[in-house]
Amino acid sequence: MTEHAHSHGHSHSHAHGVAPDADRRWLRSALILLTAYMAVEVVIGVVAQSLALISDAAHMLTDAVSIVLALVAMRLAARPARGGYTYGLKRAEILSAQANGITLLLLSVWLAYEAVQRLISPPAVTGGLVLVTALSGIVVNLICTWLLSRANRSSLNVEGAYQHILTDLFGFVATALAGLIVLTTGFERADAIASLVVVVLMLRAGTGLVRESGRIFMEAAPAGVDPDALGEHLVATDEVVEVHDLHIWQITSGQPALSAHILVAPGGDCHKVRRSLQELLSGEYGISHATLQVDHVGEQGAQDDVLTLGPRPAAEAEQQAGHCEDAHGPVHRSGPRRR
Repeated sequence: MTEHAHSHGHSHSHAHGVAPDADRRWLRSALILLTAYMAVEVVIGVVAQSLALISDAAHMLTDAVSIVLALVAMRLAARPARGGYTYGLKRAEILSAQANGITLLLLSVWLAYEAVQRLISPPAVTGGLVLVTALSGIVVNLICTWLLSRANRSSLNVEGAYQHILTDLFGFVATALAGLIVLTTGFERADAIASLVVVVLMLRAGTGLVRESGRIFMEAAPAGVDPDALGEHLVATDEVVEVHDLHIWQITSGQPALSAHILVAPGGDCHKVRRSLQELLSGEYGISHATLQVDHVGEQGAQDDVLTLGPRPAAEAEQQAGHCEDAHGPVHRSGPRRR
């Protein structure tokens, strides 16, 4: 009798991880530009009594913080795995993205309150000063948006910083329109209305970041991957009888991982099946970090059980079909799918 031990296949693509130093350079350049302009805008916003400008400056502060968080998270995530952190600190990037999203949401609540107050009782706004400052802000944010677009936006961490600055760009456009309206018509509530437009954009960006980072923390399957469909695809492979304990998650942005227990028909080639499944996962689903435990049907019995490779009695086969009493997730078996 040929003895088959558990076959643990584990393939990696070691290209995952953080972006190289080039990404940090783009982020640092944007940080310097934002910080310098933000200081100027705060002074002008106070002089002009413009909530729109002050809100833009506050948003630029969160832009700067988001970039600092992104840079720190990149450095942490680049550290090799050691000790109790067997994946390293790669999820520091996701923490950064979630912090950016929460910051946007909290700031939007404060700005919405202030904007409503100014709609009720609008202060005098210096429209010309607001317009000039907002137009210069558009130029600064266009440059910063371009700088961050050059970085690796597949990282949710970088995307968080990018969304901050992109939202700020739209906010400056709204502020410029408000300044123009105040200057030409004297309608001072336009400043508060522009702030509410910024609030809506911040809520949208913040909600998206919190949702996507939350999916990763909750070990959800990557967007666009249907675990049930993937399980059915795996079990349709030649000699595969059952797939269970199938888990698909993301370690960090762009780094999906999978583990599963695969049962192969008696007499099947476990190693060949494992290689086929890993090629399928890597080629069709982009999952190169896969850990597969591959066994023959019947190998999970008691230690003293003798593995036989011939046909089994129907009762025994039926018993083995449900051998995993506590399967952690859906069980996929070959043959017609049970509804």
